[in-house]
Amino acid sequence: MDKHFDIVIAGGGMVGLSLALQLGASLPPSTSILLVESYPFPKPMAAGAPDYHPSFDARSTALSYSSQRIYQNIGVWDLLSQWCCPIEKIHVSSRGRFGSTLLDAQDCGWPALGYVAENPWLGNALAQSLYRQARVELCSPAQVTAARTGPEGAHLQLRTGDTTEDIRAELLLICDGAGSRLCEDLGVQRQVKSYGQHALIANIATAEAHAGCAFERFTDEGPLALLPLMPSSADEHRSALVWTLPPARAEKLLAAEDMAFVEELQLRFGYRLGRVEQVGERQSYPLTLVQSLEQVRRSMVVMGNAAHALHPVAGQGFNLALRDVACLARTLRGALDEGKSLGEPAVLHEYQARQAEDQQRTIGFSDRVPGLFMTDWPLFSLGRDLALAGMDLLPSAKREFVRHAAGIAAAGSEERV
Repeated sequence: MDKHFDIVIAGGGMVGLSLALQLGASLPPSTSILLVESYPFPKPMAAGAPDYHPSFDARSTALSYSSQRIYQNIGVWDLLSQWCCPIEKIHVSSRGRFGSTLLDAQDCGWPALGYVAENPWLGNALAQSLYRQARVELCSPAQVTAARTGPEGAHLQLRTGDTTEDIRAELLLICDGAGSRLCEDLGVQRQVKSYGQHALIANIATAEAHAGCAFERFTDEGPLALLPLMPSSADEHRSALVWTLPPARAEKLLAAEDMAFVEELQLRFGYRLGRVEQVGERQSYPLTLVQSLEQVRRSMVVMGNAAHALHPVAGQGFNLALRDVACLARTLRGALDEGKSLGEPAVLHEYQARQAEDQQRTIGFSDRVPGLFMTDWPLFSLGRDLALAGMDLLPSAKREFVRHAAGIAAAGSEERV
């Protein structure tokens, strides 16, 4: 007999780990869950928490206010928050134009608009939280090498080292990234749109403190974002840079000497944080919008970047994935309470219908905004500047914009994540 699980999660990155934690917290203890990851998991630590080792070159993730609430609801935020930098304000501006606005957490009555976590800390903290939760079986390093779905559920091949075994699951959750091999094997088509731009990322140290302020600056080349980071022993004023550029410009700046790179950055960003004093390791990658044309079918759901990989403007991609995770968990719990099978098409289509508006709105926002700010038609540019400047004159409109950007949907007087 094949080994059987109620749920198999293929992919143990940050979305896969978050999904495992959410399902472990939401579903009955009798629900069997397997998480499969091709890279070795960190070992369990006796203290139940990883050590924090700040690195000037570590990549980071921006967590929205809705993501903070999701992690808090499943009992892991107290650990994560130890080394997350709060985003208390966001300054939005357009280079060479008068339009700008300042978004402030206090205007919404929130402790922060979001938080920035270094990826090594975030991933390790989620892994240690999963060990502590002790609800999910981990298989790492291992890989789901083949899959097919049908009326009897998902039939999978699991390879661990030199051993291959067959397993069955009521539900397969695919979290193996934007270039998902499992989606390709299962014939799940995807739509890819190239933006013809690259994102150049690096950490920088500045002369002045960021004071919990993030910056989103739109230029004729593309958006430039600076996200506040926790200080390290050597660098007190750290920020994470995400700079959208034409490919040739990104390649040139990637290879430039630090001094030349800093000059170009100061020219585009200005001196709101004083002089840039240090630049970490630079990396770049091409920007595309990737959308799965089939997110659900019997006994299968596509999640995370395998479902939708977005433009990095406003850092929406990972936070949308977490809202998908929370919505799927609620839907599956409701199905179990009603005696339904986890892999039933009606159950999975209910999840997709519940999350469709959030996905469409968030993907549309991330897709359209960079182009809107790169358009230089005089009347259009004037209207855009007036809209930005006018937000400070319309507090209710600003609050509503912030709520949607943070992933908080309003339903009457109640908030839902």
